[in-house]
Amino acid sequence: MAKLSTDELLDAFKEMTLIELSEFVKQFEDTFEVTAAAPVAVAAAGAPAGGGDAAAAEEKDEFDVVLESAGDKKIQVIKEVRGLTSLGLKEAKDLVEGAPKAVLEGVNKEAADKAKEALEAAGATITLK
Repeated sequence: MAKLSTDELLDAFKEMTLIELSEFVKQFEDTFEVTAAAPVAVAAAGAPAGGGDAAAAEEKDEFDVVLESAGDKKIQVIKEVRGLTSLGLKEAKDLVEGAPKAVLEGVNKEAADKAKEALEAAGATITLK
């Protein structure tokens, strides 16, 4: 098998959907018995030690954009979901048809409001959590 350069690997990853890339990471972790999420877990574990007020303030900085229903213009909503998430057509369609589902998770207030505005303009019903 020919050895791929870093640039060639990055180009291959750019062509993958988020779901395909997630499955690749899981398989990579299983194959090499490593975990890519370890540094994130350490950072998350350290956050609650700051005190209850600090944790409460941090929680308000992250929002989930939840699609409650697609409304009458389902195709427009699917297009907006694809634009916001970089999901493929099938994945975006499944997400919209499976409402209520989270479109974006753990985003800041500005990104959540922007996504909510775009999806509501397309005809969807959105809640922020």
